[in-house]
Amino acid sequence: QVQLVESGGGLVQPGGSLRLSCAASRTIFVLNAMGWYRQAPGTQRELVATIVGRGSTNYADSVKGRFTISRHSANNTLYLQMNSLKPEDTAVYYCNALYNQYGTLYEYWGQGTQVTVSS
Repeated sequence: QVQLVESGGGLVQPGGSLRLSCAASRTIFVLNAMGWYRQAPGTQRELVATIVGRGSTNYADSVKGRFTISRHSANNTLYLQMNSLKPEDTAVYYCNALYNQYGTLYEYWGQGTQVTVSS
């Protein structure tokens, strides 16, 4: 079992920055992958960024060059640095983790944190 708790969301003006955090209940290096997803009202949840293995990252085209995913093993936390925010980035952001335990792959989600980009 892995608990994920997001924080750092809020209201920001276009062009501003936010950093989201996701605290995991166990050491993140046993997790096969971690990532950030987002869901705007009336849309499906979509991938924002992932980090796997020794640190390979992947980003949605819409956030490349603006968002950076990273992790810190000392405090078992995943981050998403979001710069140059746009109104279309408004959504609930969810932390995700995949964990292969005894040959079975489990998927875990956080409760989500709201990001609103508006003037």
